Amino acid sequence: MKLLEPIQVGKMTLKNRIMFPPLTTGYEERDGSIGQRSLSFYERLAKGGVSYVVIGDVAPVRTASPTPKLYNDEQIPAFKQLADTLHQYDCKVALQIFHPEYDVPGVGKMIMEAGMARQKAAQAKEQGNEDEALKQTEIAQKLTKDAYAKLHHDMQHFVSEANHEQLNQIKESIASCAHKAMLAGIDAIEVHGDRLLGSLCSEILNHREDEYGGCFENRIRYALEVVQAIKEAAPELTIEYKLPIVTKNEDGTFRGKGGLKEEEGIAFAKRLEEVGVDMIQVAQANHTGNMGDTIPPMGDVPYNWTLPVARKVKDAVSIPVATVGRVVSVEAGEKILNDGDADIIGYGRSLLTDPDIALKVQRGECIRECLNCNKGCVDAIQNRKYISCVLNAENGNEATMSIKKTAAPKNVVVIGGGIAGLEAARVAAIKGHHVTLFEKENKLGGQINIAAVPPRKSEILRSVEYYEKILPTLNVDIHLNEEVKDINDYDYALLAIGAHNMEMPIPHKESNIVSSWDVLNGQEVQGACVVIGGGLVGAETAEYLANKGHQVTIVEMMDKIAAGESTTVLPLMMKDFESHGVKQYVNTKVDHIENNIVYTEDKEIKADTIVNALGSKKNIFVEENIHIPFAYIGDCSGERTADIASAVRSAYQAANAID
Repeated sequence: MKLLEPIQVGKMTLKNRIMFPPLTTGYEERDGSIGQRSLSFYERLAKGGVSYVVIGDVAPVRTASPTPKLYNDEQIPAFKQLADTLHQYDCKVALQIFHPEYDVPGVGKMIMEAGMARQKAAQAKEQGNEDEALKQTEIAQKLTKDAYAKLHHDMQHFVSEANHEQLNQIKESIASCAHKAMLAGIDAIEVHGDRLLGSLCSEILNHREDEYGGCFENRIRYALEVVQAIKEAAPELTIEYKLPIVTKNEDGTFRGKGGLKEEEGIAFAKRLEEVGVDMIQVAQANHTGNMGDTIPPMGDVPYNWTLPVARKVKDAVSIPVATVGRVVSVEAGEKILNDGDADIIGYGRSLLTDPDIALKVQRGECIRECLNCNKGCVDAIQNRKYISCVLNAENGNEATMSIKKTAAPKNVVVIGGGIAGLEAARVAAIKGHHVTLFEKENKLGGQINIAAVPPRKSEILRSVEYYEKILPTLNVDIHLNEEVKDINDYDYALLAIGAHNMEMPIPHKESNIVSSWDVLNGQEVQGACVVIGGGLVGAETAEYLANKGHQVTIVEMMDKIAAGESTTVLPLMMKDFESHGVKQYVNTKVDHIENNIVYTEDKEIKADTIVNALGSKKNIFVEENIHIPFAYIGDCSGERTADIASAVRSAYQAANAID
């Protein structure tokens, strides 16, 4: 396969074409150093056969951003350990150096002074000086407020207001960081062409009137100066440039603000090659306020959506070109390479899902594919949590979590073929146990099969398809349309019996009430629909019904619809609600339902069909009939039913604990 062929990139020889592109992980220590969690995560990728790992968002200055940092010599040893560790697996490593688009020293000084004022306030309070404590507290609050106000202002205007001295200092800090990376044994620098550099290149964001603003040549001037500074400071390193392109949506509007529109982007790529850049990664420009624009969720844009621009860049330059953006499968990556549209494939979210893509390609094994759901990765980073995939229980815990072979194989029965049962069967089988799985329905997947029904959600079925492929190779004995006859015939039981749509708890009579689960399972409904419950399932059911042509109203007692939805998916859902005229009532409690009228404190909402989407309850197993060790997993394992991530993790841990 071409994916496994080596390629020369500048001074590096990559053993294959599989790249882990820069992703903010949140695994770093609080000071931005590469600690054990971060090191173990990247080592796991290298063990899986990735040829090239880019460490995302490495700050060359001291910032409050929760990213890696390399700005003083004391930080070099940690990066050297990272480089040495990955080199053991013939994996090259790059640092993506970025500088935020704000006055870092200015904001940092205000935050530091606010911290000092808080310390003074605490000291004054200990000494009983309440007036001084109040005074210092007020100072701290004002400084903090002013710091965030400056940050907000700078994020919009710093690109146009930064003076030459500030730009020179930033350029010097980037060059100094590159030099430290070279001393640490890092192989390459990826210039973060977005953020400050992308803002300067952008005709949308750059409003300068000096030599760094206005025409194309002026707007790209600073980026080229940064490349030259890196070359001088770190002559031994390969240089890659992340080239952000402002693309077009289907409706003709532009997607992204920082970076360059297509025609200028291609021209800039030629200039980058001329000044000695060794590789270009073509990516989507950001600065939109929605990470879904740069890391789109399932169903939003086509697969390989940035490839048309990458192809044009590839045609314009002779240096290697990498492509990223919803390249989910190995087959897709292989086609891109064989078609000559790019030279290297960036599998970002996909390598979170399965870090062994390269090894499995070599062995001909099936690969667990990313769902592009954004729930464990993008949402986590936006919420200042560490990155993880909903399907991979080991993300972020690679140092302590792995499947260990058992010395005493057991006969393990798994009851339930939903996502938890399937993951438990996989883990138990890999451990070496003899696994039998019973599913009372005629297909595997459980609730995944209804979760895939709403608009844009069909890709979630990839999770089940993976288990359908891999479990037979692990000799798991699967019984469909069948319940276990005697659970005590086995040595250990994993109970994944799931949940059910709870009964309508609101007083009701003489009304046409159906469950959201039944609707998503294909039950036909009539006329105008009122969905009671605006959680994730209720919102998705409402969207599904609206797309089928029904007039839909959602009634939710909390203050937000679809509170559990991904922040990159929610705007798409709300746009769909708007286009279909879905009415939404929040902070609205239903008192009772009668004659197909939903009565609230101040409303009477008439419906032809009322959909109960008020949540689910776990199913109960009769424990007194069990005389062998057992564990509950998935929806039935706790007081609250589980999402995919929780189901997978509870299954992994329970199955891995069977000695």
